[in-house]
Amino acid sequence: MPSFDFTSEADMVALKNAVDVASRQIDNRYDFKGTAAKAEFNEKDKIIILHGDSEFQLDQIKDILFPAMEKKEKESVKRLDAQTVQKVSGNKVKQELKIKDGIETELGKKIVKMIKDEKMKVQASIQGDAVRVSGTKRDDLQAAIQLVTKAITDYPIKAGNFRD
Repeated sequence: MPSFDFTSEADMVALKNAVDVASRQIDNRYDFKGTAAKAEFNEKDKIIILHGDSEFQLDQIKDILFPAMEKKEKESVKRLDAQTVQKVSGNKVKQELKIKDGIETELGKKIVKMIKDEKMKVQASIQGDAVRVSGTKRDDLQAAIQLVTKAITDYPIKAGNFRD
């Protein structure tokens, strides 16, 4: 019985590379000389930390970082969960951008419900941080892929691990 998985995994190497590229651009910008502006990547905790003198400067850092991320991995900005801006010593600020990895339970339930509501000839089930879809015909599976990729545009989802 053919099946495939909907997954969403962040490419940590590409994200680290994008943060490094953005950090070099920040270091070279004249208007950031002598300021606290920097971006760092904590791979273990899956967090990007932005430091700056003001919220405006954090927005400027994001304007450098986000295109670099998109160039390295499509739709990677959609997987960021921006935390609130925190005041650090004096007038400095920092912001954490958490990287969401995998399909969360709520989104998984939404995908399963969407497929069941469409009354397709496939079965969908949540398998950890992935959603497995199985059916008797490849065409039905391809229709399920098209349905989900068209409907869910706010989070990067990939269809893979196809088995016959």
